Amino acid sequence: MIPDERLRIAIPSKGRLRDSALATLERAGLRFRVSGRRLFSVCSDTGLRIIFTNTADIPVLVAEGVVDLGITGSDQVLEKGVDVVEHRRLGFGRCRLSVAVHKDAPFAAARDLAGRVVGAKFVRLARRYFEEHGVEDVHVIELQGAVEVMVLLGLVDAIVEIVETGNSLVENDLVELDRVLEAEAVLIGSGRPRDPELAEQLLRRIDGVLAAARYSLLEYNCPAARIEEAVAITPGFSSPTVAHLQDADWLAVKVLVEKASTQRVIDALEAIGCVAILETELRHARL
Repeated sequence: MIPDERLRIAIPSKGRLRDSALATLERAGLRFRVSGRRLFSVCSDTGLRIIFTNTADIPVLVAEGVVDLGITGSDQVLEKGVDVVEHRRLGFGRCRLSVAVHKDAPFAAARDLAGRVVGAKFVRLARRYFEEHGVEDVHVIELQGAVEVMVLLGLVDAIVEIVETGNSLVENDLVELDRVLEAEAVLIGSGRPRDPELAEQLLRRIDGVLAAARYSLLEYNCPAARIEEAVAITPGFSSPTVAHLQDADWLAVKVLVEKASTQRVIDALEAIGCVAILETELRHARL
């Protein structure tokens, strides 16, 4: 038996969500070993238990207090309809839940599926979608596995399925009719953790991981006469770090820059005469 007093976090037992979740926990400083088919791991530094389980079960385990925290898809949380706290959106595992039909089918909108049979893994979300669109008499049946092939076999007229790249739809002659929702990995909690202090510490650590994924550290030498322009280009999180160089005509600047704008910022700095511009990847950042 696993002792009750230790904080527990559930993550997917397989797939890309598992890999990304483990990488996030590692970057948050947790020390653990993943051993073969063992279904849990104990962190050597904190005693935190990592539980490996089915992605779809994680919202229920969190809601029931079996685990204190969980990493799963936001679509799974909505599908289960359980009472959990969404602590953080994690920025990986992005996908969409879509209605898809055969490319030659005579359906142009959701309303055209009235009276038809729709297959879905996410039955609750599929039914809610059709209700919200006022489409009546849609018979939603639960399917697991490769649901795309069910349209070709004639079992269903359409599917509501998770789409990442869309390649599987194309391979099975399907097209998206409409999007039900956008989803990504989320960190959820019960609101009643066994160890509130450790839970809060882990949240702060994960905040540091997320911040590091968002920002880069930019360093550059700036002509002293152009420093005000440079600061306007790179205001930083609070303000840039500016240091004098041996040559009084130059200043050294360190500043955080959002990764999405890094190349544009570098171009602007270069245009005002900045040189030796370096971008450094961050592993962790407490902001």
